[in-house]
Amino acid sequence: MAAVTAVPRIKLGSQGLEVSAQGLGCMSMSAFYGPTKPEADMVTLIRHAVAAGVTFLDTSDIYGPHTNELLLGKALQGGVRDKVELATKFGKTYADGKVGIHGDPAYVRAACEGSLRRLGVDCIDLYYQHRTDKRVPIEATVGELKKLVEEGKIKYIGLSEASASTIRRAHAVHPITAVQLEWSLWSRDVEEEIVPTCRELGIGIVAYSPLARGFFCGGAKLIDSLTDQDYRKHMLPRFQPENLEKNAQIFDRVNAMATRKGCTPAQLALAWLHHQGDDVCPIPGTTRMENFNQNVGALSVKLTPEEMAELESCAAAGDVHGDRYYGMINTWKDSETPPLSSWKQQ
Repeated sequence: MAAVTAVPRIKLGSQGLEVSAQGLGCMSMSAFYGPTKPEADMVTLIRHAVAAGVTFLDTSDIYGPHTNELLLGKALQGGVRDKVELATKFGKTYADGKVGIHGDPAYVRAACEGSLRRLGVDCIDLYYQHRTDKRVPIEATVGELKKLVEEGKIKYIGLSEASASTIRRAHAVHPITAVQLEWSLWSRDVEEEIVPTCRELGIGIVAYSPLARGFFCGGAKLIDSLTDQDYRKHMLPRFQPENLEKNAQIFDRVNAMATRKGCTPAQLALAWLHHQGDDVCPIPGTTRMENFNQNVGALSVKLTPEEMAELESCAAAGDVHGDRYYGMINTWKDSETPPLSSWKQQ
């Protein structure tokens, strides 16, 4: 296993935000991946991460909902706030078994005020629209975010799971600092258009689920450790039995290469993303100290161009069975919004 190493800093986007080269996704501490974890343990983990140099913390108001932001608010007390780059998201709700997406200006403002209260901060460093509201012109959403920047309530604006055209329209209203997207060895379709668009516009790239939601930590046996409350077990196509058995072959190939490199498969998968460029920041999530330390160790794994190509051949697109979500609901693939002119007429 590669050893824990010092965490370098990178510039995320072109507006001045600087973050740790690896971030910490905090979702699983409070939501979606089984029972809620003990608060005191998670506060300890977050503070350990910050002390280790992983200062880019990622949350959202839907994680819980709200409880993950409250958790971070507690972890940031005692002088920790000034040491971190804090990112949260708005726009996604879950009620009565249905997902809602919201981007109207009044909602944007109310959501921001709520997050500020729960986090116990005066300003959010990076504020993302979690998903694109197809009913509201992106210009109207970003226009309100621009006002929040001018008022000092947020510093930088981000998008998550946005199409290339949505990114361009948003960026024309106010510079977008970062786009968060699912990017890993088995989720690479963003490389076709979205990643090049971000690079053309000087927008940083934040890769969530860089370990394929834990798949590159343990392969197919991961499913055996999941509780019935863990949505990966029932809601993600790639983890269903008919696909998991085939996807296990991807893990076996990555694991074999990791063994040769003297690191874990998770470290190898993370190292692949770290080698994509200094404008990319993966944000692996974990609830365990040992896993966090392992993730940071990925920064010391060096890959040659030949090894990068070998890794990519281990998880060729045709080898990945099952989509990211059922129906690809609420992703960048279907995120066009109406023109601003139609909104003004309302």
